[in-house]
Amino acid sequence: MFNQEIWENRRVLITGHTGFKGSWLSFWLTQLGAKVIGYALDPLKDPNLFNVLDNHKRIIDHRKDIRDLVTLEKIIQSAQPEIIIHMAAQSLVRESYKDPVGTYETNVLGTVNILEASRKCDSIRVILVITSDKCYENREIDYNYSESDPMGGYDPYSSSKGCAELITSAYARSFFDDSTSVTVASARAGNVIGGGDWALDRIIPDAMRAFSEGNTLQVRHPASIRPWQHVLEPLSGYIILCEKMWDQPSNFSEGWNFGPEDESVRTVQDVTDKISELWDDHAVWKRSDGNYPHEATLLKLDITKAREQLSWEPKWALETALEKTVSWYKGYYNGENVLKMSLMQIEEYQIS
Repeated sequence: MFNQEIWENRRVLITGHTGFKGSWLSFWLTQLGAKVIGYALDPLKDPNLFNVLDNHKRIIDHRKDIRDLVTLEKIIQSAQPEIIIHMAAQSLVRESYKDPVGTYETNVLGTVNILEASRKCDSIRVILVITSDKCYENREIDYNYSESDPMGGYDPYSSSKGCAELITSAYARSFFDDSTSVTVASARAGNVIGGGDWALDRIIPDAMRAFSEGNTLQVRHPASIRPWQHVLEPLSGYIILCEKMWDQPSNFSEGWNFGPEDESVRTVQDVTDKISELWDDHAVWKRSDGNYPHEATLLKLDITKAREQLSWEPKWALETALEKTVSWYKGYYNGENVLKMSLMQIEEYQIS
């Protein structure tokens, strides 16, 4: 599935390596032989996937703030990475309403900082900036957004991701053009699910917490439609994209969508019904009566470009993704070997 020769002993800097997606990616790349250097704040929650996987034992772990340009530059110069995957972010919509300044500082200025620091390091050949499907100007219609659609964002989080895309494009054209040996791209994914996410205000972690404690799950927007995908889906896309950028630097310096098939674009209610069924007969949910800030109700991605130019496509339908997710959490709460279980899911994904 991957070109392991590219990753063997390759120095890869991952920002946001202590987060949900960053922890899975760090773990996966070390399995491919990469030498991973992490740059991030401490995990926000306990438990967290970074600690559960004992990732500190297999990577170089820097706990620093992406907003600190001076420190970031020092670590990049010291590490001399060859590939950078920038994932550090404030990643929650509701949190962006509570702290818009911090959200913009992290997601916008943090992106500027990683690109600015990279300009001064000669070892770097590939920079991949991870944003979000919410970077698009969402018109709330039945439409699959493609990479050529305009950036936007109703809330601070979404607009900060649109800004990050514009920043990435500007730096790529201004400082990393064909005259340099560096190629820069961005990647946008849908709603990722999978074992090891304990963030607040996400439906799967909220459900797993509630069900494991015997509580009723409170659901804010059951009618909202989302492009659900297992976390291994977009991460596999990021890995393949980095390989293409490494081999053909002039051909892939663009934005890329990594989303599910249309059949996996479903309502929150569909997902909560299924995970309740997968957990056990006592798992129940109800609609919350609270008043909440605006969140998008309909959002879909067009993945034609990744399918045709990267030969990437989704492997796991929503039902499979939910089964893998719930089984991971059940295993964790039952005291099973989570490291072995996570590696098994990666291997199952790679051969599926």
